[in-house]
Amino acid sequence: MKYKLLFYFLGIVIQVTSFSQPKTCVVKLAKADSLLASIPSNVHLQGYLGGKVDQCINMRIKTQDINQLIEPFKNRTETRLWQTEFWGKWILSAIAAYEYTLDPELFTIIRNAVDGLLATQTADGYIGNYSPDAQLQNWDIWGRKYTLLGLLAYYDISGDKRALEASVKLADHMLLQVGPGKVDIVKTGNYRGMPSSSVLEPVVLLYRHTGEKRYLKFANYIVKQWETSQGPGLISKALNNTNVADRFPQPEIWWSWDNGQKAYEMMSCYEGLLELYRVTGELSYFKSAQMAVQNIIETEINIAGSGTAFECFYHGGKRQTDPTYHTMETCVTFTWIKLCYNLLRLTANPMYADQIEKSVYNALMASMKFDASQIAKYSPLEGIRHEGEQQCGMHINCCNANGPRAFALLPRYSLLSSSSTIYINLYGQSTSSIDVNTKNKVTLVQKTSYPVSEKIEITIQPEKSETFTMALRIPEWSSLTSVLVNDDPVNEVNAGSFKKITRKWQKGDRISLVLDMRGRMMVLNGHQAIIRGPVLLARDTRFGDGFVDETAVVQHKNNIVELISSDNKPENIWMSFTAPLILGTDLEGEYSKPRQIHFCDFASAGNTWSNDSRYKVWIPQTINVMKTEYKAY
Repeated sequence: MKYKLLFYFLGIVIQVTSFSQPKTCVVKLAKADSLLASIPSNVHLQGYLGGKVDQCINMRIKTQDINQLIEPFKNRTETRLWQTEFWGKWILSAIAAYEYTLDPELFTIIRNAVDGLLATQTADGYIGNYSPDAQLQNWDIWGRKYTLLGLLAYYDISGDKRALEASVKLADHMLLQVGPGKVDIVKTGNYRGMPSSSVLEPVVLLYRHTGEKRYLKFANYIVKQWETSQGPGLISKALNNTNVADRFPQPEIWWSWDNGQKAYEMMSCYEGLLELYRVTGELSYFKSAQMAVQNIIETEINIAGSGTAFECFYHGGKRQTDPTYHTMETCVTFTWIKLCYNLLRLTANPMYADQIEKSVYNALMASMKFDASQIAKYSPLEGIRHEGEQQCGMHINCCNANGPRAFALLPRYSLLSSSSTIYINLYGQSTSSIDVNTKNKVTLVQKTSYPVSEKIEITIQPEKSETFTMALRIPEWSSLTSVLVNDDPVNEVNAGSFKKITRKWQKGDRISLVLDMRGRMMVLNGHQAIIRGPVLLARDTRFGDGFVDETAVVQHKNNIVELISSDNKPENIWMSFTAPLILGTDLEGEYSKPRQIHFCDFASAGNTWSNDSRYKVWIPQTINVMKTEYKAY
């Protein structure tokens, strides 16, 4: 399906096309996506989550000083730092935000940022800030990757051929430096060449835009080098189901070429591999990415939907109860969301949508300060949140540039389609429209305060009555779910699936869902945590009801915790509940009785970014040796 909108302002004509494929896709795909994204501008997210997306666009994306991002490209003296990634990360977030809002002011900001960057391109095609004798070292190719992604994304929304031509010149310059008989890409930069190798993604996109076989050849070269003795083994190690934290020995120097566990860069390579799979249909590319993601879910993703320590995989799933330095980098969180989104589109497997929801409501939203002025670099499961450091001599860091991309991705993720089926992935107050075919547009209105409330009502408004399928994501955590269509019950609703309802839909038909929002207790390593629906809960010192690090026993019945909604909500806290806990190590008198202790949503915990809001997710469990489970000791 192809959609075109024309906007006229400042004497410029902008053509906006469907965003599920590149603007000029001259290459026929060997493997098309199972699900297609809706047009972001046809989605209007409202409610709390929609407000956070709007805040991020207005306070973080639109306020960025673009001249500061362009300045490093004018000075080619760098030898080791990563200043050139910031322009690409920021502009990708700005372009995704523009696709959602169609804001003329934002487009002007984007165009000016592109114009400023293009003015720095040298005659040989290079866009970057590394000195000639230092090119290909450290983060040079990584920065070129983000420049290519940004220019191609701009070409997609504008049709400005200058951006495509500059991308071709930039890529061709790289091909003169890297490849067979030249410098080996896996020996450039750090982390087994994974940062440099992640240029695979824009190289494949450039091939799809131009049809030039040299880019496909270079993409195949990159993947081949992964499996050499010097490479990161991204395909073979995934297919052998080697844990992502165990692919290479612990490096003597962490920030070095020897470190093969760097999470963000590894996942970026798998994103490029999936783009190559779309072009070639090579099943091992898809299978290895899929198996790597499954391994990450099983061994690394924590209760908040993210992971890593010092930005590397470390068996974080089983170690998440241990206080750990530098956990849950926001760049890792976003890349995880984007990788799952890629696999969701390819497979239509709701497991990936569930992973995205968990990450969005917890790790991602926790990363943004309450006023959206900053994105945290790290969002640990306990402690105090704070601003990340300014990097590379600039007034920004990687996560402030990259984090907004995740918020801007949500409109695309919310609604997907396939032939005559509409898939609803994101529940929340919203109004969206999507074409069920070329002759019938369907508007969907969600009325809900989810995930505060368990109730969701969706009104279906097709332009004309027609038979098609609505596919509702039933979260894997929702053990008890009811679905009604116009007050008539729907049978066989299973957790962790898409419930598909096929009928002749009339304007005004209603779907009503009630999801299982009971509190669920999770136990790991002698610690307890509470989850409600997709939302992780945490203690916060602002409630003033005790020492948040105190040992306790959460009262439950078959791991179901009775939560009571609380009006005691300090400023900038979204959700507040109390749960029954027996605190401390004293069972005498009043201390033996459960107390109602306050919890808030993890995203709100600590969001003052100051010492007045220390928070904690995993509560150490007091041992009672009279209980059966402790007698083995």
